[in-house]
Amino acid sequence: MSAGPERAGRRGRQADRPGRPRCAARTAKGERCRNPAGPSGLCTRHQRALAEATAEAAGTTSGDPLAPFLEWAEDTLDFLRRRLTGEYQVDEFGHDPDLVEHVLAPLIRPLYRRWWRIEARGLENIPEKGGALVVGNHAGTLPFDAMMVGLAILDEHPAHRTLRMLAADLAFTLPVVAPLARKSGNTLACQEDAERLLRAGELVGVWPEGYKGLGKPFSERYKLQRFGRGGFVEVALRTGSPIIPVAVVGSEEIYPMIGNLRRLGRLLGLPYFPVTPTFPLLGPLGAVPLPSRWVIEFCPPIATDHFGPEALLDPMAVFDLTDQVRDTIQQAIHRILGERGSVFR
Repeated sequence: MSAGPERAGRRGRQADRPGRPRCAARTAKGERCRNPAGPSGLCTRHQRALAEATAEAAGTTSGDPLAPFLEWAEDTLDFLRRRLTGEYQVDEFGHDPDLVEHVLAPLIRPLYRRWWRIEARGLENIPEKGGALVVGNHAGTLPFDAMMVGLAILDEHPAHRTLRMLAADLAFTLPVVAPLARKSGNTLACQEDAERLLRAGELVGVWPEGYKGLGKPFSERYKLQRFGRGGFVEVALRTGSPIIPVAVVGSEEIYPMIGNLRRLGRLLGLPYFPVTPTFPLLGPLGAVPLPSRWVIEFCPPIATDHFGPEALLDPMAVFDLTDQVRDTIQQAIHRILGERGSVFR
């Protein structure tokens, strides 16, 4: 789904609308921070980061127990002011980084840190700048694994990069999900959008198993499904972008899918309708995911810039590279499964 001319124009006016000067800080990419500056010349986030770094260097901490709450309140009020005055930026895909930082990421962060206690490994394999294609396994009935991979990169990578994920058409047809998907940086899973993002130096996420992986039964957990026709490999070859395989272990246990009411799913316009030990038996309570312990491991990148243009015309070359990515993820999953003990601790 693409934005119409009127909506695109409105986004442009929001991005160009005059207001306070922009924050003087720069990101790890060397780009100017997009948030408006306060009296100090920095946005609230960079002011707080500077204060924390100064206090840490001096070996002092604030003795005011209300300081964290006051900082949160100030940050929230500043965010609300920006929403009311239009002093925020939205790119051509609908990505709203200000909303992600202050609303969407904080909503799912407790799941990452406390409920699933996720351990992120191999973050050094993600470049600090430039385009790259992150390719992962997909499972768990609902796409929490994709969200957690994105949050791991945003929170724990030194450059705090945003993962621009390619999502299925269904995500852009649901009433509440569609606008949130756009605002959080997702776009349609098509080669054109993927190439535009990669050429712009963005980090792009793709889940080749699609609904075949997301809706597979619990009896087939951690067995990767087919990776389609290698469309993601063709995108990487066209743009010369490295492919970073990522293995997620733990998501398979959050909703153990023991049945699939396919007819009901088709009636509701869904690819499947899951039956788990708690859903739909317990109603809304059955939608609470189980607190499995997760590991997300980013594997070493697979370079594609040494392939010539003829590789795109060679189906075997595309197939071999697709198979290499899939095997890398599957081997990492088997190794992590062999290392872990209990699923829930």
